Amino acid sequence: MTIHIALLRAVNVSGRSIAMAALRAMAEDLGFAGARTLLQSGNLVLDGGGRRGAALEKLLEAETEKRFKLRTDYLVRSAREWRAIVAANPFPKEAKEDPGHLVVMPLKAAPAKSAVAVLAAAIKGRERVRARGSELYIVYPDGIGRSKLTIAGIEKTLATRGTGRNWNTVLKLAAAVESA
Repeated sequence: MTIHIALLRAVNVSGRSIAMAALRAMAEDLGFAGARTLLQSGNLVLDGGGRRGAALEKLLEAETEKRFKLRTDYLVRSAREWRAIVAANPFPKEAKEDPGHLVVMPLKAAPAKSAVAVLAAAIKGRERVRARGSELYIVYPDGIGRSKLTIAGIEKTLATRGTGRNWNTVLKLAAAVESA
């Protein structure tokens, strides 16, 4: 049994919504028994049934578009990869003191170091970014809503797509895969 976390990009924001019960039902219809969701922001925990990474992403993306008429990305990580994401956090102080303003952004592909440097140099506020493999860690000390460092800008600069989760959610997902 290989447990995975599947994160939907930009779901349940700006009118792009899927009921979590419907998402669970879709996963179960695809043969992912025991699939469960966490929160209302498109976090799915499931046994990949032998599928992994990009293959699992493509299956979930295609089925979501077919069933819900919604084209969106999935970012899939195994339980082992998620533990590594938690362990690799370059901002441990922020994780402890202000976890709601620390975001992990799983990406479709690892960004080039030069692109991460361009992104960091373009920051106008107090935000800080660090990349570790296919994850971007972002500190928003003044809040995400006020920041000029947007997901659209990040994706454009890094030439890949992703979705963000704050540190509180990252830890809840880590606990969910450990209890699966």
